[in-house]
Amino acid sequence: MTVPAGPTSVSECLAREFFAAVHDHEPVCGWTHNFYRYPARFSPRFARAAIQCFSRPGDLVLDPYMGGGTTVVEALAGGRRVVGNDLNPLAVFVARVKTTELAKNEVDAVARWAQEIVPMLSYRGHCGGLGEYVRDPRTKNLGLSRSRFIKKVAGQALASFEPLPTDAARAFARCALLRVAQWALDGRKGHTSLGQFRSKLLATTNQMLSALRDYTVYVAAHNRFQRITNLLSQLDATQIDTLPVFQPGGEKASLVVTSPPYPGVHVLYHRWQVDGRRETPAPYWIAACQDGQGASFYNFGGREEEGLHRYFESSLRTLMAIRHVLQPGAIAVQLVAFGDPHTQLPRYLGNMELAGFTEVFPFGRRRDGHAKRLWRHVPGRKWHAAIHGSTNSSREVVLVHRTQ
Repeated sequence: MTVPAGPTSVSECLAREFFAAVHDHEPVCGWTHNFYRYPARFSPRFARAAIQCFSRPGDLVLDPYMGGGTTVVEALAGGRRVVGNDLNPLAVFVARVKTTELAKNEVDAVARWAQEIVPMLSYRGHCGGLGEYVRDPRTKNLGLSRSRFIKKVAGQALASFEPLPTDAARAFARCALLRVAQWALDGRKGHTSLGQFRSKLLATTNQMLSALRDYTVYVAAHNRFQRITNLLSQLDATQIDTLPVFQPGGEKASLVVTSPPYPGVHVLYHRWQVDGRRETPAPYWIAACQDGQGASFYNFGGREEEGLHRYFESSLRTLMAIRHVLQPGAIAVQLVAFGDPHTQLPRYLGNMELAGFTEVFPFGRRRDGHAKRLWRHVPGRKWHAAIHGSTNSSREVVLVHRTQ
């Protein structure tokens, strides 16, 4: 495996593309990235630039907090092998659909479903066995005025997936429904008509099929190290070293590209907000995932001081486990935001050092000797801080570390 070059040669690579990628505010697009708007996702251009600058084709890349799988998608497209992990089953579901190749019979079956079944979805319609879907406790708050008819047609759609030929085909159709239901319900102030919903679902399914086809063909043609397969797991990151790939006799990763939970910043990873910001676990209903956790579970802790203490305790444990599966000299690239950067950034850097990482400065140092770090304003993220405009927690910093 390749050990990345030192900070001086890395900075030559970063000077143009990486700098531009960090400050890229273009909408997320390309490949399969728009299959679902996962909260706190980062720019594919950033992930791509980090992978190109700090690794080589065939290297093993790790994202221990993969969210919707941006790093996984870009690593495979870049000819790298990749391990992705997340605590949230919804994240694993989305990342798996984004990177799972469908056979021709599966594609044809999903396309027929979209063409023949979607136009028949109706609020007044009936589908056998619908009760088990619409009475699911994960539909909480979908009985409210602007949501209830979407709930029923979504239930019809879920019941209609059974004839699809494989689990992969059904998962893909679920993801298409998930994407459109998110568009129709999550944070929406206006009413979405049934006609709009059906048209959007038909168009989105076809667009997703086309995007997946293009992506899998590209990966198969350009990745001689691995077909469109990958290692995705749903683990607490403290258990990352239990994965078979990292067992004795296995191998270690040469690069981490990730965005961990942010200290003091509340991100809604596991709920949608419907009908006046009432929370619903509906994405787990549509994706057929179980979730019984609160927000602090996915954020390493709450926003209060006690929660921050838990955050840094959890962060240190996960960083130590991650360090254990990395090569000597491996690089870790992170995007992190802080509720209070002045107090929390030093604590986070202290955790990195305790876990066995040394910060490197690809952009050099200022005249006062302090590091030149790249900060960026966060476009289009849904978290509580956005309500207050441009706050500390609506800015992210790029951290680059090397294993000691």
